[in-house]
Amino acid sequence: MTGINDDSAQYLISTVSKRSGVKSDLVRAWERRYQAVTPSRTSGGHRVYTDQDIARLKLLNEATSNGHSISQIAQFSLDDLKKLIKNEPDAITKTFSRVLPLVADRIYLTEDYIEKCYAAVLAFDAKALESHFENAIVELGTEVFIEHLLTPLLSKIGERWKLGELRPVHEHMTSSVIRSLTYILRNNNPCAANAPRMIVSTPIGQLHELGALLAAIMAELSGWQVTYLGANLPAEEIAAGVKYTNACALTLSLSFATDDHIVAKELRRLKKLMGNNVAIIVGGRAAGHFQAVLNEVGVLNIQGYAHFRQILDQLALENLDQEIDQV
Repeated sequence: MTGINDDSAQYLISTVSKRSGVKSDLVRAWERRYQAVTPSRTSGGHRVYTDQDIARLKLLNEATSNGHSISQIAQFSLDDLKKLIKNEPDAITKTFSRVLPLVADRIYLTEDYIEKCYAAVLAFDAKALESHFENAIVELGTEVFIEHLLTPLLSKIGERWKLGELRPVHEHMTSSVIRSLTYILRNNNPCAANAPRMIVSTPIGQLHELGALLAAIMAELSGWQVTYLGANLPAEEIAAGVKYTNACALTLSLSFATDDHIVAKELRRLKKLMGNNVAIIVGGRAAGHFQAVLNEVGVLNIQGYAHFRQILDQLALENLDQEIDQV
């Protein structure tokens, strides 16, 4: 690790990110929370890193991708990290043998996190909530975090709001914290050049974007190249995004149940504009309210994240088959 006066420190964080494969914001998070690297600073206050820092970050990135918890391995030496990745038996790996658990075990860990996160929401403590979220992401992994911590937590917040224990401002604060952590949740690995492409948005009148944002992240983790458009867009603009990116799928999130027929009109308009060559995927807590028009338009209705991944895998295969047929 670098010292304050280490003359070998020469790389700014943008270069370190490119060479190590770890996004700049995640480098800072690992640095701040776990002292995985300790960069020196220029006279102007900019962080500068060494070749050794880059090597550490590369190994840490590979180890965490293989299922190890950053909190357990952040202080490992370069040699120990190399041995860990190679699965060589060593005293250090026995001493720190608690690597990222299997999915079933990680799901069990979410119960404690949900309680701590909800307590922070109830206390309206955004800083504590962000800290719990950051720890949970590196401990559980992004997919388990979203599916088994974040989704149940948001449902609990919605239920407690209906009971009068929370106010709408609690939900808004939580959503704001989640959006601020998108840089950690996003896929750290570049997608393949021939990855299938997707547009993610919400139609007019659907103002809450959190469900769409999480769907975009999950699609990225499944290997898709995703263009996220945000919320509350008319059908013509969403269809234009599909055309410009040559997307083979469109995912929409429906969070509010309304009876003003706008959603139905927009879905029919989207189908007409895009035709049958673009799959429309719809999810969200209000999707069931629009089941009649979903059936009419012929969308793929998400029943949960596991079902969403199945849909994505099937569409990716179909897209690959079409590309092969066109060769």
